[in-house]
Amino acid sequence: MTKKVFAAILLVTLLQGLHAQTKGYTPKIEPCACAFKADSSLKTTCGYLIVPENRSRPAGKTIKLPFIYVHSNNPNKKKDPVLYTTGGPGGSSLRPVRNIHRRSLIADRDFIAFEQRGTQYAVPCLNCDEINTAIKYAYRNNLPKDSLIMEAARHCRQRLEGEGIDLSAYNTVESAADIEDLRRALKIDSLNLMGISYSGGLLMTVLHNYPAGIRSLILDSPLPEFINIDEDELANFNEALKTIFAKSRTDSANQVLYGNLEERFKEYLSSIGNKTFSLAYQEKGTGKTLNIHYGRNELLDIIENSIFDFSSIKDVPAIINDFISGNHQPYMQAYFDGVFQSSGATSGMRLSVYCSDKMAYARDKVINQQYMLYPYMSGYHINDVYRGLCKCWQVPAIAPQTKMPFYADVPVLLAAGDTDPACRPLYNDMIHHYMPNSQRLLFTGKSHGPMLNTREGDVFIGAFLDNPYQKLTSTVKDVIVY
Repeated sequence: MTKKVFAAILLVTLLQGLHAQTKGYTPKIEPCACAFKADSSLKTTCGYLIVPENRSRPAGKTIKLPFIYVHSNNPNKKKDPVLYTTGGPGGSSLRPVRNIHRRSLIADRDFIAFEQRGTQYAVPCLNCDEINTAIKYAYRNNLPKDSLIMEAARHCRQRLEGEGIDLSAYNTVESAADIEDLRRALKIDSLNLMGISYSGGLLMTVLHNYPAGIRSLILDSPLPEFINIDEDELANFNEALKTIFAKSRTDSANQVLYGNLEERFKEYLSSIGNKTFSLAYQEKGTGKTLNIHYGRNELLDIIENSIFDFSSIKDVPAIINDFISGNHQPYMQAYFDGVFQSSGATSGMRLSVYCSDKMAYARDKVINQQYMLYPYMSGYHINDVYRGLCKCWQVPAIAPQTKMPFYADVPVLLAAGDTDPACRPLYNDMIHHYMPNSQRLLFTGKSHGPMLNTREGDVFIGAFLDNPYQKLTSTVKDVIVY
């Protein structure tokens, strides 16, 4: 897509009559430099989608959302591109273009990576460096972390609002409208939407609000909008652990250590309670030794992070056994290396989306019931956005209808890992209930995002795109189609 083509598209969008009049604004496209490019064997062009920050005020402030368009080399390619946007919420969607030449879909279709509003390469970007600074300060000085994080969130909110940013406009409904505006601005009749985790719910919202332009959905470990994840997060984590414990019981030759690991895990973490441990932490690059306090929550963080890492899932039983034996030090050293060397900022977009979409509808009574049911994880925030933070962030809830399930006959490919501690396979079963033309893939021995992050998953994506209504079959031992 050359600059001349972009100029032609811009002219067309400026002349769009009825659609623009109905919305009160005209989405525009502006060429821009590429944050990333595909392999040199593929043509890459980039642009900004320019839309109102808040569509209820169409004449107000505008924002710029970058997209990367990668062109298939096939002269007979299909006319329905794949549009990808990532999860989080708050992650950047653009990096996957660097490896798109390895994907089966580019053989027959163009690929579009679209950056959600408020994220890393969007203008504006809603980063909250204040929160990361507060976390490091709390650990360095052994101060209450949550209270410092909430104070940092207040400062970040005040700063962003002082810059004229409308934090209430960064939500799933507006992001879904961004995708529809991009489709129309690029004059694309039909899209295949592909996403992971949070973007599963976002792309379902696109389908619900703008069904005419959608050919299919490809959703990896999706979080539906109708799920209040905070009411499920400890139960989801616990189910993933149960899957791991069951495998360790049957697969391990050392039954003394691993035969009753689940019971020992629960007993040990329950006994810790609010106890704190000390670590003489050697801070990299400073030559300083810090006496850092940590507790059960940090140990649970390490376990959860290891489950998310495909290569580390097999090590989780050994890690838990080390914790029970009191061998924390090497794990905690690596954990705090990550804390202190982190250069990324907490996403204000994540706070806005999470607080308006999820926490606004979560019920504290149900959340607290999990702590009673799983006392060995009592008080643990799996998610870094929780009730106290949302009280500081102060954004309104999205419309209730966005949280409602809906029926659709569009073909959908759903995937999940059996050890996913966040978005369990159960969510795919619930989506399937409302979308009967969906097919489900279960990746055993995998956690979050198994379809987009494995070669096996790519084969299924290619077969689905070729004929989304045809029943898939699996010859792969660790992938079940149902």
